Amino acid sequence: MHMPATPKTEPAADVEWRLSRHPRSVGRARALLRAQAGVWRLPDDTAETAVLLLSELVTNAVRHSRVRGRYIGTRCVLRAGVLRVEVCDAGDGLPALRTARDDEEAGRGLALVEALATAWSADPRPGGIGKTVWFELPARPSTRGRG
Repeated sequence: MHMPATPKTEPAADVEWRLSRHPRSVGRARALLRAQAGVWRLPDDTAETAVLLLSELVTNAVRHSRVRGRYIGTRCVLRAGVLRVEVCDAGDGLPALRTARDDEEAGRGLALVEALATAWSADPRPGGIGKTVWFELPARPSTRGRG
């Protein structure tokens, strides 16, 4: 019996996750992006950089978004060889890049984003509640298997 060929489908190029405003969400965001990077067959170095930077942005959202009951939204978009990762929260104000002192344990997240991303910014959300912080990385899918 001849079965018709199933057309190959491209992986989804746009995924979103809603995370609770809790420290555990940082690890969950990392795991979700690692899995999606595998589906998209991103090069290992791109995937690890994206996971690190997402971790920093979700950590900032958990720490600085002091709005009870709100979620942190994450969105990852792969288009034309560029990975864009967005983190939205309902906190007030836009983050600012600063230089952390040697004795400070925090304050280096946006400096990492600045150093490793090809572009990044923070924008007020439409409707006036909260912000979206995003970064972009070059991301050509790998032609070899991951493993």
